[in-house]
Amino acid sequence: MDRDVAVRTPESIAFRYDLAGLGSRALAVAVDMVVQIVVLLLIVWGLVALAGTAAGRASARGPEDSLTNSLAIAFVVFIIFAIFYGYFIVFEAFWNGQTPGKKLLGIRVVRDGGYPLDFGGAFLRNLVRIAEQILGFYAISALSSLVSPENKRLGDYAAGTIVVRESRMAKPLTLAQALAPEERRPAGAYLDAGERRIVDGFLERRARLDALSRRRIASTLAERFRARAPDLAQGLSDEEFLERL
Repeated sequence: MDRDVAVRTPESIAFRYDLAGLGSRALAVAVDMVVQIVVLLLIVWGLVALAGTAAGRASARGPEDSLTNSLAIAFVVFIIFAIFYGYFIVFEAFWNGQTPGKKLLGIRVVRDGGYPLDFGGAFLRNLVRIAEQILGFYAISALSSLVSPENKRLGDYAAGTIVVRESRMAKPLTLAQALAPEERRPAGAYLDAGERRIVDGFLERRARLDALSRRRIASTLAERFRARAPDLAQGLSDEEFLERL
């Protein structure tokens, strides 16, 4: 089922996100599991080879040290945990809310309100993932996503996150598709009334924004509208481009 959600920033800029469905999220998890298993097999192969070498040396010295065995087991357990859970935390926190599976499927995790995912949110949503895997191997997650208006699994509720599609902002027809070759329009004609209000709202409030928020919002808006603008406007900076619109 296709769903979307509208969010409004504190700067009164509104965005609409297309929510990732259960199918795309499940496929992303499947891809990530393949990556995890391949990495785990490579690590196990390396550890077995290393253990064989170490065992040969230990046999020449005498009985194996029980402490060494315990440490080796603890290390293996840590590696397995890091691969199957730390993998999601690290990728989502430091790769813009995406894992390789999410990247391949064109989806990402963001905080409620459309803000980028931080480390705390990535850690919390994937800490809950442990319980979701143990209790029915994502069956509870699937049920939660189906009944939630925002397609949220339990981890999303805990961390205050949503999973959205990369193509969350629908782009209207480009000029080449919408206009006859001889047609020309003034700059303002490339936006409808609602889009004009969004751009005007940003331009009016930008002086009160911090530098990071100002650049981020300008980049998002400019990316949305560039496909419709004349070629002469493509080389402008994001804010200059919005001013010309």
